[in-house]
Amino acid sequence: MELYLTGIILKPKGLKGEVKVEPVTDFPESFLSRTHYYAGRSRDSVVRMKVAKSSLAGGFAWLFFEGIDSREKAEPLAGLQLFVEEGELLAQPDNRAYLHELIGMKVLDRERREVGMVTDVIEMPAHDVYEVKTSGRTVLLPAIDEFVEEISIAQRYMVVPRFDEFL
Repeated sequence: MELYLTGIILKPKGLKGEVKVEPVTDFPESFLSRTHYYAGRSRDSVVRMKVAKSSLAGGFAWLFFEGIDSREKAEPLAGLQLFVEEGELLAQPDNRAYLHELIGMKVLDRERREVGMVTDVIEMPAHDVYEVKTSGRTVLLPAIDEFVEEISIAQRYMVVPRFDEFL
């Protein structure tokens, strides 16, 4: 089962077991409709938790889980990561992709020859950067339209006409 991070439980709120969650998603509204999450300190140590009630306020999700009905029961949840299965991910708009869809993507030059493969996406203050392995080297490529001409999620490639400038 492939799991994807969608939020992090920060702390309990009040006395009835509600927890404050920092969304890690472009779709925070999805917290209002999800019925369960896989919660754990890592993907390898998760348990399925059923949502009893959810709301959004102040940029955070506020969740009640079944069986968690007091602050004492909610306190050990602080720091847990909330995951969903791939089939539960919401569809991205045409000009967007999930990070896991970019990893392993072929990088093509202006003649559409394969010059490397995306191995990571690094979040930077100004914009993301693609880490590309090519001929035994690692190249950092700004993830902006000026350099990346085309991305095909379905065919798993991106075209970088000026790739030679990064070598």
